[in-house]
Amino acid sequence: MRILIVDDDKEIVDLLAIYLGNEGYEIEKAFDGDEALEKLEQKEFHLVILDVMMPKLDGIEVTKRIRKHSQIPILMASAKTNDMDKIMGLMTGADDYVAKPFNPLEVIARVKSLLRRANYSSAMQRQDHVIEAGPLIIDKQSHMVQTKEGRPIKLTALEFSILFLLASNPNRVFSSEEIFDRCWKMENYVSYKTVMVHISNLREKLEKATNGEKVIQTVWGVGYKIEA
Repeated sequence: MRILIVDDDKEIVDLLAIYLGNEGYEIEKAFDGDEALEKLEQKEFHLVILDVMMPKLDGIEVTKRIRKHSQIPILMASAKTNDMDKIMGLMTGADDYVAKPFNPLEVIARVKSLLRRANYSSAMQRQDHVIEAGPLIIDKQSHMVQTKEGRPIKLTALEFSILFLLASNPNRVFSSEEIFDRCWKMENYVSYKTVMVHISNLREKLEKATNGEKVIQTVWGVGYKIEA
């Protein structure tokens, strides 16, 4: 699998390249946003590690441009540790966020988790690969979601995981903790608040595609569900 590491700090890029290279990943490097976008146009990548603060184009803008045409997993890295900075990155379309300075082993763990989700591994519970949920048709094998009228809905790998989990268990209420445990497949790396951010993004996309239909219901004080 090929990973693109994007950071204007050459030492960080080289360090991550060594650690991830030792894990068997093919590594490409970029040192600003423009170079990153050029490389993404030239080759197929399976994941991007993207710094927020960079010259020319920052990581937020690069993420926005990537998400216009690709749902490749994005791990955002930044020296900013404020919760709002993390939320901004996630709402822009990043799949995960790591704060600098970081332990390279933590980055490796996050990378492996994101790639597992993107490969649609054993995170899902049901074997049926097509599910109808209200106005939606969800295909697990092709990782596609569309309305019953045939309008496609572009979701990130994590958003798809959350939607498939809820749709596979109609009327069951999942707490934020349960969704985190089922879809993130990691412990102690991100706040449960991250679940709310991703569900907010997911709802926005679904409502836009279905003319405002409320597919995901909130059970206040308990969690979230999709009704049968």
